[in-house]
Amino acid sequence: MKPPVLTLKLKPREERRLRAGHLWVYSNEIEVGPEFRQIEPGSLCRIVDSRDKPLGLGYVNPRTLLAVRLLDADSQRTIDRSWFVRRLAAALALRERLYGEACYRLVHGEGDGLPGLIIDRYGDVLVVQVTTAGMERLKTEWLAALGELLQPRGILLRNDNAARELEGLSQENEVIGEIADPLEIREEGIGFRLSLLGGQKTGFFFDQRDNRSRLARYVRDRSVLDVFSYVGAWGLRALRDGASAATCLDSSQAALDVAQASAGLNGLPLDTIRDDALAGMKALRAEGRQFDVVIVDPPALIKRRKDHDAGLEHYAALNRTALHLLRDGGILVSCSCSHHLEADELQRILLRESRHLGRRLQLLEQGAQGPDHPVHPAIPETRYLKAFFCAVSAG
Repeated sequence: MKPPVLTLKLKPREERRLRAGHLWVYSNEIEVGPEFRQIEPGSLCRIVDSRDKPLGLGYVNPRTLLAVRLLDADSQRTIDRSWFVRRLAAALALRERLYGEACYRLVHGEGDGLPGLIIDRYGDVLVVQVTTAGMERLKTEWLAALGELLQPRGILLRNDNAARELEGLSQENEVIGEIADPLEIREEGIGFRLSLLGGQKTGFFFDQRDNRSRLARYVRDRSVLDVFSYVGAWGLRALRDGASAATCLDSSQAALDVAQASAGLNGLPLDTIRDDALAGMKALRAEGRQFDVVIVDPPALIKRRKDHDAGLEHYAALNRTALHLLRDGGILVSCSCSHHLEADELQRILLRESRHLGRRLQLLEQGAQGPDHPVHPAIPETRYLKAFFCAVSAG
């Protein structure tokens, strides 16, 4: 579709960010008049600088603070099926270079130049999250492009996320084609039996794949506790890599049922505990249980800046309790997917809590999201995942 006549002008001081490759424009960075609020959310727009020099083409939502997301540096580009085919083909080529099996994050929003679009691939099934009005309005184009490139058997549109509500979008899921439920996939030789229709977000957390592989050197003949286990990906990988036992702790019985089904698929003996993470760890401590390896991999605990202080205390409490459950010489794997939590903040929490307990902490490795979740170099928010591998011993 051709861009409309709509043009938005940046304030003079804000031009350098777009020239540096940034893809976001906030509402207070635009010279706007009263007509701005009348723009239909998701409309395509050209962005120009204070001298009317073109800076790019994007889409706009006047109802949100993050008002414009850039799609292309060429303000005359046509955003149609062919444009999406080119972007998606580039994303696909990168993943096919990285992975032997067709299970990965195919599109990671801004990291792949497709802001507002997340796609996970499970063979011939795709799970899609659209988080912006602009990408929702372009749905016909990118669906056609996906059909041309991949001919998927089924596409699940997971629309039940808070970002859509902020953008004024429907939150009803949609199935296109056929979705097997449960669906079996493999990661590094381990089979997982997943429920895409009933699972969290897009069904599986591919972003921790490389960190789960790092775990192998620490678990042979060791007992493992997987906290916030979801479908047991850490625990099952540990068992496959020689752990003597693995226990998954999660508040969702449905997720634990999936973990057990996957354990049965691989012939692995998995223990599960249904409980809140903190309460469950405290109960294990009260029972005198200890483990050689504890993995703490919570959901984002700091979703907004105003939640920062409360989130820090939550991370501290979780890691403090995990340290109580570690045997001398044990390994703590502490993770955060909150982009509002800096890596050095998590590191300070780990140091403080270990010192408080009189234990010595050594940082062995630091992991991040896998390469199928590429970071946009001009957008720090796309670098979100932290994983610290720590040795913990008596002080």
